[in-house]
Amino acid sequence: MRGFKKIQLMFLLVVGMIVGGSVPLIASAASAGEIGFNVSAQIPKNQINKKNTFYDLRMKSGQTETLKVKVFNVSNQDVTVRSAIHTAWTSSGGAIEYVKPGKTFDSSLRYKMSDISKIQGKQTFTIPAKGSKVVTATVKIPKTNFNGVILGGWYFERADSKVTGTVKGANNMTNKYSYVIGMKYTMGKVPSPSMSLGKVTAGLGDYHRGVISDLRNTTAVIIPNLKMDTTITNRDGGAVVKHAKLKNVQMAPNTTFNYALLYGKTPMKAGSYHLHMVVKNTDHKWVFDRNFTITQTQANNVNKGSVETSGISIWLLVALGALGMLLLILLILLIIYLIRRRRRDDDEDETE
Repeated sequence: MRGFKKIQLMFLLVVGMIVGGSVPLIASAASAGEIGFNVSAQIPKNQINKKNTFYDLRMKSGQTETLKVKVFNVSNQDVTVRSAIHTAWTSSGGAIEYVKPGKTFDSSLRYKMSDISKIQGKQTFTIPAKGSKVVTATVKIPKTNFNGVILGGWYFERADSKVTGTVKGANNMTNKYSYVIGMKYTMGKVPSPSMSLGKVTAGLGDYHRGVISDLRNTTAVIIPNLKMDTTITNRDGGAVVKHAKLKNVQMAPNTTFNYALLYGKTPMKAGSYHLHMVVKNTDHKWVFDRNFTITQTQANNVNKGSVETSGISIWLLVALGALGMLLLILLILLIIYLIRRRRRDDDEDETE
């Protein structure tokens, strides 16, 4: 355990569950002393569920709201924190993403959380030892007939590389420490969910070849706990090319899930295909059918770009990553040894 604390790599993701979908809560996989800071949302009167520690707010057209989060420095030295407000989106893994900002958004999205909720003042700030700071955001809901849910997260990240609290000594190494406070605004009557199937084409999912299907949630509502059953057949003969099941898919409002049906070691082949997809949870069911074509050029490009064709296995990538980390640790230990040796030599010179 001591060795683990001396060389500590940590990426803290803060996730909780509520009825109807997943929204981040304030939580910790390590003690606040090891992280150096913690956060607490000051909940306003228009909170829907008073038990929730994230913002679960009932909003109206044209409403202006001030939100406050208190950030505590629980360490014995200054801590620098970076904050940002992100719009929730659906990741390629089928989860609602709050930590990383989205690069693209579905065309059905009317209001981004990051557009209607703005942090006031500096987004990066330093808190003195054992001190605290209140960070403020202003919410401005436009005049609108919008009904549904606007979803996002208020993100707080440790911006410096210092180690604080219970983790001491020069042998420490940190990566990223962060909290997310969920932001969920509900307006009017929440609509029933609606799904559609967008583009279906050959592509790469994390450098693995497969067929990429764009599953769209075109309504302003979280769609939770989805199960997917997908079959791809060859239209020339009807042979099954690929069949896969996926469960526990969570979709953020008005977002696209780029579902990659991976082929593994099977090469991508040009031809005419048919996709049959069933998507359901306990309350709803959608069935999609789509004919699509893979050209020879597309097949060649996908095969050429995949890690399977290049001969690089995932285990080799893991091994290379572990080797690189080991070399980095050895380098750090060498530097620490040289620094201590230099100090010891200086102390001996002074005593002489």
